[in-house]
Amino acid sequence: MSRRIAMKINGRAVEGEVEPRLLLADFIRDNAGLTGTHLGCEHGVCGACTVQLDGHPVRSCLIFAVQAHGHQVATVEGMAPSDSSLNTLQQAFHECHALQCGFCTPGILMTMDAFLREEPDPTPERIRSALGGNLCRCTGYQNIITAVRLAADRLNC
Repeated sequence: MSRRIAMKINGRAVEGEVEPRLLLADFIRDNAGLTGTHLGCEHGVCGACTVQLDGHPVRSCLIFAVQAHGHQVATVEGMAPSDSSLNTLQQAFHECHALQCGFCTPGILMTMDAFLREEPDPTPERIRSALGGNLCRCTGYQNIITAVRLAADRLNC
């Protein structure tokens, strides 16, 4: 039996009639039309599907859409202040070449965005630790850590 749900995704009201077992990632992609949230492992291990639920990073492949009913969801599409500019963290990723194929990048950005709100001046070791739940097969993480540190410096000016 389907249920009617409503939530705000990147500040925009999104509603839908969903089956109780529909994953939040699928709701974001199929109902909201936002494809930046990627499904990798579908077991909560890789972090590619990370979004923010009420400001906290969560694996959207492990949460049912009905659990997000009435909540605020943020995805990578909502990070940039406009279509023609990037936010500070995205810009640092661009400048530091902190991505290659880009599949993991939205999840990493959502994780690091929340991390920098809680820890505005992190050490490289703390950044590496915070990245522990996000897997990247392409980079080796050093440029990601450099980019997060650059964003932290810029945000603290």
